[in-house]
Parts: sequence; structure tokens; C-alpha cells
Amino acid sequence: MSDIQLKEAIHTLKETGVRITPQRHAILEYLIQSMSHPTADDIYKSLEGKFPNMSVATVYNNLRVFREVGLVKELTYGDASSRFDFVTSDHYHIICDDCGKIVDFHYPGLDEVEHLAAHVTGFEVGHHRLEIYGTCPECSKGTH
Repeated sequence: MSDIQLKEAIHTLKETGVRITPQRHAILEYLIQSMSHPTADDIYKSLEGKFPNMSVATVYNNLRVFREVGLVKELTYGDASSRFDFVTSDHYHIICDDCGKIVDFHYPGLDEVEHLAAHVTGFEVGHHRLEIYGTCPECSKGTH
């Protein structure tokens, strides 16, 4: 886990007037070290031993605060629970159709897509999202 990312995230929260509670610190730390794009429930279950008085609502409220200040992206995929991703550099997601696993990947060539889309359509592009779907190696082998 990157201590630098955690320090920068805490600095961002302080600058926007958000108090750093032990729960907020733990949720942020979990998001930074997690590569699994956890749901709020995953985060709650992982931290409930450390914070027995914390509720799922607390986790959701903190995730909303993190999203509003731009630290976290909420990933919604159909009916499934939202998953949360600590915002790092621009990256894309590949999602397993079988188990729902989400893996990050970066492809710099896609940065040009926004410029092309703006040029061709006249739109002022704000952002884009790319998702690729398939079957992860574990599901392909039947080990999941």
C-alpha cells in the first residue's frame, strides 16, 4: 500500500474540511490497498472486527464523502452492488462475466479517443468509461 497515496488523500480531505476519524482512515486505507474494487459491504465486513460500533451506513456515508471530494469512483454495473475504486491514474476495467472480478489495466492509446470524439462531434468531452467483459483465468480453469 502506498503511504504517499494515503497521506495525499488525508490532505485532500483536510483541505475540504472533512474530519479524519479512525473509521475514515481505515476505510481509505482499505480502499488504497484493495485491488478488488470492493463493495461497501466488503469494506464493512473487513473492518467490523476493528470497529464493532461501525455500521454499513457509516461505510456508505464515508464512501459518499470520498466520492464527492474526488478520491473514490463509484462503479455501477447493472443490478450488482456498486463497487468502489480509489482514484489513481486513468485506467480501465476488465470484468469477469462469471465471478464478477474486476481488474484494472491502463492503455494510454485510448486517451486520444476523447480528442477524436470532441473533434468529430463538437461535444465538450468530460470523461469516458471503457469496460471489457470476459472470463477470468480462474473461472476459465474452473478453479473459482
